[in-house]
Amino acid sequence: MVVGGDAGGMAAAAAARRQDPDLDIVALERGRWTSYSACGIPYLIGGEVHRLEDLVVRKPQDLRASLGIDVRMRCEAVAIDLDGKVEVRNHEQGRTFQLGFDLLHLGTGARPKRPPLPGIDLPFVGGIQTLEDAAQLLRHLSSPPAWAPAGIRRVVVVGAGYIGLEMAEAFVRRGVGVTVVTDTAEVMPSLDPDIGAHVTRAMRGLGITVRCGSKVTGFEPGSVQTADGDLPADLVILGLGVAPNAQLAEEAGLQLGAAGAIRVDRRQRTSAESVFAAGDCCTSRHLISGREVHVALGTVANKQARVAGANLGGGCATFAGVLGTAITKVCDLEVARTGLNETEAEEAGFPAVAATIESSTTAGYLEAMAGSIRVKVVAERGTGRLLGGQIVGRGPGAAKRIDVVVTALTAGMSCAEVAELDLAYAPPFSPLWDPVAIAARKAAALAAA
Repeated sequence: MVVGGDAGGMAAAAAARRQDPDLDIVALERGRWTSYSACGIPYLIGGEVHRLEDLVVRKPQDLRASLGIDVRMRCEAVAIDLDGKVEVRNHEQGRTFQLGFDLLHLGTGARPKRPPLPGIDLPFVGGIQTLEDAAQLLRHLSSPPAWAPAGIRRVVVVGAGYIGLEMAEAFVRRGVGVTVVTDTAEVMPSLDPDIGAHVTRAMRGLGITVRCGSKVTGFEPGSVQTADGDLPADLVILGLGVAPNAQLAEEAGLQLGAAGAIRVDRRQRTSAESVFAAGDCCTSRHLISGREVHVALGTVANKQARVAGANLGGGCATFAGVLGTAITKVCDLEVARTGLNETEAEEAGFPAVAATIESSTTAGYLEAMAGSIRVKVVAERGTGRLLGGQIVGRGPGAAKRIDVVVTALTAGMSCAEVAELDLAYAPPFSPLWDPVAIAARKAAALAAA
């Protein structure tokens, strides 16, 4: 049995089916959609994606027909008995019943963080995590809600992570006034502040009001209360990150790990022999620090789910781990990071150095094509081992250079080795020395000093 119809669940169900064509698979999904791209929601709100259905990868009827998976919509698992039973609530029929299982897979995802602030439950305050959330938001934008009869004209985004920034840009594209409030020194706290500052400036250049170092204290109809004064708002989007949706597992007695996520081994098996988990609800192992972490990303969810599904089907597969690689853009500014930033390296016990360089995405004489790029590399002092990287840049492909850093990290390379990589060169694509190589060479020198 599979609980959860998105990436962490359905990808496991599909992998299990490929491993064992005769397996009896039942999948429960409490919502109205399966196998959709939550990462595409900001682009739906911004208008680049025209229909909500375009974000759906596989519909329930397709999963039934092509893979023989018994997908049961609007059915929520409300309790687990590890002896082999799940209590299920059918929301369409209004009844509760039990289903048995030999093997259970949990792909229950994550939920937006909602701090216990006054007014947090007001109807104009909400997170964006599921297609249900997106559908409701589209209704608010197309048909003015009761609390904003003149329409949604002012939006406050609380928090400045990836989703918060992407939603801010989406509203700007719709002509809505946007304010982003974060208690961090700069936006995107997964970046070091010196790199995050470039993103903050880009957002302000887009017409977004950004208030860094400002703490939200509560909400009242039509306003967001902060330590620095109230902000008018017709709508509030919570972009404070997510927490693993692990309550069901915890109540069943499964062991939890980092950030309260379900603890799994490399095969995605939980503390119970017959129960597996994948995606935003469970833990991962960081490839650099070696620590147990919680990383809520679609790429990780799909990879973990494929591993879990192979094992559910009788195979033997393992999940290597994560680097926390992520990429996004704000207008024409591309942003990416991987591995450890300076703060994370220090917390993990690495004596670290960092090198930052500014360069161009093309040969300098191709002025019409060139975009600026800033690359930061974190390395271990003494050994020169590469620990992480961050990139902000303009121009197509600027941030995708992070994949070179990802590959080098996975291979355990030193910065000196990265600097000597035989990277592709032609004037339209890179300077003679690629920016990643330049930053690595500088970091190698600092590490050896």
